Amino acid sequence: MRTATNRCKRSLLALFLGLTACSSPDRPAGAPGADSGDVRIRYTARRVLLPEVPERGRILDRHDSVLVATRPQFLLKLPRLLDTLKLGELLGWDSTTVRQRIKDAVPAYRWGAAYPVQLSLTRAEVERVRQDSSQTVPKLTLTERPRRTYTTAAGAPLLGYMYAEAQPFLGQARRTQRGRFYRLRNGGVESYYNGLLSGHRGYQHPLVDAQGRQHGSWAKDTLFQQGQDLHLTIDAKLQTYAEKLLGNRRGYLVALDPKTGEILAYVSAPVYPASTITAPDKAGVRTELLESQDLPLLNRPAMLANPPGSVFKLVNAAVALQLEAITPASAFPCDQSLVSCVHGHRPAKNLTDGLKYSCNPYFYRVMQSLIDCVPDTLAGDTVAARHATLAQWRRYVRSFGFDAVLGVDLPREAPGFLPTPAYYDKARRTRAWTYRSIYSLSLGQGEINLTGLQMANLAAIIANRGWYYPPHLVRGIGAGGPLPRFRVKHRTLVDSVHFEALIPGMQAVMRSGTAASSSLADVGISVAGKTGTVQNDEGDDHAAFIGFAPADKPKIAVAVYLENAGFGAEAAAPCAVLVMEKYLRGSVAPKRKRWEKRIRREAGSE
Repeated sequence: MRTATNRCKRSLLALFLGLTACSSPDRPAGAPGADSGDVRIRYTARRVLLPEVPERGRILDRHDSVLVATRPQFLLKLPRLLDTLKLGELLGWDSTTVRQRIKDAVPAYRWGAAYPVQLSLTRAEVERVRQDSSQTVPKLTLTERPRRTYTTAAGAPLLGYMYAEAQPFLGQARRTQRGRFYRLRNGGVESYYNGLLSGHRGYQHPLVDAQGRQHGSWAKDTLFQQGQDLHLTIDAKLQTYAEKLLGNRRGYLVALDPKTGEILAYVSAPVYPASTITAPDKAGVRTELLESQDLPLLNRPAMLANPPGSVFKLVNAAVALQLEAITPASAFPCDQSLVSCVHGHRPAKNLTDGLKYSCNPYFYRVMQSLIDCVPDTLAGDTVAARHATLAQWRRYVRSFGFDAVLGVDLPREAPGFLPTPAYYDKARRTRAWTYRSIYSLSLGQGEINLTGLQMANLAAIIANRGWYYPPHLVRGIGAGGPLPRFRVKHRTLVDSVHFEALIPGMQAVMRSGTAASSSLADVGISVAGKTGTVQNDEGDDHAAFIGFAPADKPKIAVAVYLENAGFGAEAAAPCAVLVMEKYLRGSVAPKRKRWEKRIRREAGSE
């Protein structure tokens, strides 16, 4: 029908809501009353929801193993007065299991209290309840409903949860942690890609007359769209293995494919089962997680920024090489009057030795050569010169993706921090600060803070000799690829030749330097790495490590950070190389099985 002369009596908003009546002096030829120009027709705009409901997409790992899918879930509602012995006999559980399952569901459960307890059952347990014709335990209520089901316990922070199914958790979080809840909230890829996973129902927009007859459409129809599957970058077996290495310790492990930016493993520890946040019978467990001083619900790799320690010496060396403040042959004495050096070693005759021994005085001098290098235009103004050289240093360092979010496909990500000249003006309460008051930058301490994603991305940048793709968790959406921004290559301001100059020192670290005990040379894998021990005024030092393997053609880059674990060479490096070996070879050599056993025992995952 022609609608060019239609006059709407109400607003477009009312039309959208289907409440508008429109009139027209023109009528289709042959229609009743067509001869009478004074007869008007009233039309109503409707929005009709199509009956088909889209099925939410699945989440699969990089090898197409299903990790999350919508499946039937069976819940057993318990009566207020319950014989736990009979319930155990009915379900095939011992008395300890019954008590633990009820405690996990509602920790403050009291018999007769108005707290309905629901337990999730397997299909086999459901059949036992249905076949119990004698009603061993009376007043049991069995219900079935579709819910998101996790096929693995691993990957809780990255898989996340549907907010619709996490309302009990969100309510608990508000009550038990108040403001802290907003810092911990993380819906993972379930939340980040919610619109693609859920799809959308179709709508029609007919324009109808008083008799219900359609006269065209007032808007374009919306097509039905099935929920899209997400194909993750995660290797589910590697993820499970890495989580067992970290277990109940505080820290993170991030492993990347440096050539693509795909995240192979993403561990935030302490770890907890992925289904805990949405499971109806885990309210007690969630309360323990929320109240834990270890903050297991904090998504550490993305949200927690820490000083990187000696790992950052790699960045300072690369920038110093680029700005010609040093050369690969530069030698500096181990002058402990400048700063202490915990490693007993020979004098560093070049950059390779400096990295091998992680010599603090050496890198003190490297950074000093950058900051105190006075530009010709500012030769007579040392204050302005230091401001200019620090600003220049920061510009080069920011090109590594620091002091900014990398754009990972998770709901929240911290940017980390790099100090500016203005920051030091305010912090030192003077513009005339000297290098001596900021030398902690040379050791990756003080004001520098990097996230776990940035640490892993640093390893990938060096592995690639100066470039990276943004780290991401989804490699395919439906039949397509990742989001377009994850295919954009980023380059640092440092030339590739200067990254190449770092590799001999990083290999020396693993052969005969600070991490010699973590070498994989016995299985023919050359690892390039750098350890870090981060000073901590509030307790034991933190352990850090970044590296990649094989050194010549990298396939995996790893960053590990363990809070209060001591030396990076002793705590962080072994975890990283075990993950490298597991990924590259599929198994761990027998000689390192004792490492594996010790680490898992210390992590409480054995």
